[in-house]
Amino acid sequence: MRIDKLLANSGYGTRKEVKQLLKKGVVCVEGVPVKDGKTHVEPTNQSVTVHGEEVHYREFIYLMMNKPQGVISATEDTRDETVIDLLEIEDAVFEPFPIGRLDKDTEGFLLISNDGKLAHQLLSPKKHVPKTYIATVRGEVTEADVERFKVGVTLDDGYVTKPAVLVIKESGPISQIELTITEGKFHQVKRMFEAVGKKVTYLKRISMGPLALDETLELGEYRELTDEEIELLTSLY
Repeated sequence: MRIDKLLANSGYGTRKEVKQLLKKGVVCVEGVPVKDGKTHVEPTNQSVTVHGEEVHYREFIYLMMNKPQGVISATEDTRDETVIDLLEIEDAVFEPFPIGRLDKDTEGFLLISNDGKLAHQLLSPKKHVPKTYIATVRGEVTEADVERFKVGVTLDDGYVTKPAVLVIKESGPISQIELTITEGKFHQVKRMFEAVGKKVTYLKRISMGPLALDETLELGEYRELTDEEIELLTSLY
């Protein structure tokens, strides 16, 4: 990889700041000063130092975000703020992307990483990775709905969803529910309730796969996953 990207990803500053380090001649590869940011290095096989200190290569970043409403799950957009816009520069330099998506008006758990292999595993339909949501629903959710969701419901385009686990927390004109699905069709949770004559007015994802949302995170905040959490995720490979 390019040495300027390696240094930026390793916390040595922005690309501009890294360029200044290279210009000063304080960056060495195998003991030889390097000044060209385009120089390619093999960080796992070659020794890279800055001011004589060894650079410890880090390939992947794993972030858990409590996504707020009004922000889209994308890396860039010409009109709306994206989840990547909420990242600090030292995290954004890894060029991460949201794994899966949450609608613009949906809150909650969003995994952001640059690990493409992990993204494939979590999003593959064959893996049946569970995703759990809590929602406020206009209309009385009943045990009949629970049974219908258990076998799958037919969406507006004719698609029949995979079985889902619906738990009624509070039933009435305005109901509170918890729903676990194992796929991610466009607006799926909202469309499932529309299929039974009800409307989702608030939606929040609280878990994905083996990980649950850290409830200490305020809306718009994020943190790196712990080693234990990363191990849980990568065990899905």
